[in-house]
Amino acid sequence: MQRLARRWQQTDVPIAFVPTMGYLHAGHASLILKARKLAGPRGRVVVSIFVNPTQFGPAEDLAKYPRDLKRDTALCRKNGADVIFVPSESEMYPRDFSTWVTEGSMSRDMEGAARPIHFRGVATVVAKLFQIVRPDFAVFGAKDFQQTAVVRRMVRDLNFPLKVVIAPTVREADGLAMSSRNRYLTPEQRPQATILWRVIQTARRRAASGPVSPAEMTRELRRLIAHEPEARLDYVSFFDPDSLEPARQIKLGVRIAMAVFIGKTRLIDNATL
Repeated sequence: MQRLARRWQQTDVPIAFVPTMGYLHAGHASLILKARKLAGPRGRVVVSIFVNPTQFGPAEDLAKYPRDLKRDTALCRKNGADVIFVPSESEMYPRDFSTWVTEGSMSRDMEGAARPIHFRGVATVVAKLFQIVRPDFAVFGAKDFQQTAVVRRMVRDLNFPLKVVIAPTVREADGLAMSSRNRYLTPEQRPQATILWRVIQTARRRAASGPVSPAEMTRELRRLIAHEPEARLDYVSFFDPDSLEPARQIKLGVRIAMAVFIGKTRLIDNATL
């Protein structure tokens, strides 16, 4: 992959890159289409598929994370990818691997607090993929908003010569953000999962009526989530979308992010109010 990328660079061929963990869906397809547009008719689009073990905690779902390379290949081909890069775990992490990339500001709260090793694993694998694929553009989805902030900060701080592009979250007809983990939901749980979208809509309406304190908004949203029998709030946060600093008052323009368990399945979502 690296040799191929170098050849492209030598002939000024633009490279657009979409890093994924596979089990692709329409949300990923939108990222590939965006990459295709950025690369242009002369460019190349690379999609990586790698279930990164270092971003999973000991009790998380690494072993059962869905995998279907044949299905993923068909989706990539249909949406304009030129190369699918599928490294092995031993290629990405040799047995004596001991170097890590750690971002110290954007990764502290929300997912960083709930999953302490998560962003170290994300930053490290993304840095490695950037070194291998050597893209001019890297496309990420807004559903993982904190992740995009961490990657952008890493790119700035470590002088990676590329542009990070954020594509909008793709949702199902009922508002549920598309995610590979949605397949874990049972038929009874699936309607309950729309609570994340309903929380966003409720918070927007509340913010539109005037400033409200984070504590008051959290209480209101927690009561809403409690109406669903298998839903349990992990966290909800309100913050400045540029700095990720917590908001002192919630009003339009503030961003909301949350993690909610539906049974054993942990789902995340975020949006601007």
